[in-house]
Amino acid sequence: MSAFLPPALLNLFKPNPPLAFVQPLDAESHERKWPSKMAGVAQYLQEFEDPKDTPAPTFGEKKEVRRARKAKEKELRVKSALEEKKAAWDPNTDPNAEDSDAFKTVFVGRISYNVTAEALEKEFEVYGPIKRCKMVTDKDGKSRGMAFIEYEHESDMHMAFKRGDGKKVDGRRVVVDVERGRTVKNWLPRRLGGGLGATRRGAPNECIKISGRVDSMSSRPPEDDRRSSSYRGGYSDRPRSPPRDRRDDRSRRSSYDDRGRRGGYDRDYDRRDRDRGYDRDRSYDRGYDRDRRR
Repeated sequence: MSAFLPPALLNLFKPNPPLAFVQPLDAESHERKWPSKMAGVAQYLQEFEDPKDTPAPTFGEKKEVRRARKAKEKELRVKSALEEKKAAWDPNTDPNAEDSDAFKTVFVGRISYNVTAEALEKEFEVYGPIKRCKMVTDKDGKSRGMAFIEYEHESDMHMAFKRGDGKKVDGRRVVVDVERGRTVKNWLPRRLGGGLGATRRGAPNECIKISGRVDSMSSRPPEDDRRSSSYRGGYSDRPRSPPRDRRDDRSRRSSYDDRGRRGGYDRDYDRRDRDRGYDRDRSYDRGYDRDRRR
């Protein structure tokens, strides 16, 4: 088959010439000259350490042990930092509340981030004249969903405390409470391990979804009780009766009409008899009145 290929293609399959032999630089293994003086390691044994002084072997830390150790260290760091913040926290020295009266101030939480101080003041001025409305913001000036409203009279503060809780502001219910930082002894905010409420207690099944103050929620029945039939407006566990078929109602109505036509009970006939009796009574009363006038 290769005889039919052109010479140019045959040259592609032609083997290259063999490589030229080059004398190695090193001698062969059987021609090498080894040193004549060779000794063992017996003279160096005294330099080794005593097996009694050998330290115990060390093993690497397992993944689970390392994770638990780091979690414990982090917990200790957070706890120590929290204790330092608790010792340094003093609401009476807050520069934002130096010239305000704590017994005329209410705390408003769970506010929508779109609500401004002017809009919130307009919502709560229905309870009385407001002296100041202070929104709590972060470093960038964005609202944190909390505010402190100071009224001019203490009675207005009590009115806002009683009736303002659960009020809808911008489509969201807010929680209203007194300022506990300067009025309640040993009070701590939520960021320092204190606070009230159970909306952020832990897992979703442990938290409640009812908006409102703690004292107002204590009078409400639990979640399970509100679903029972004894609670007004709750759900009833009684099985519902199956819906009736409309065709059965039509057939029952048609059979009743047929009985009336065939000589059964006739409402129109009974109504006519009652009307006739009523007319006879009226005519009798008229005749009795004429006799008395005579």
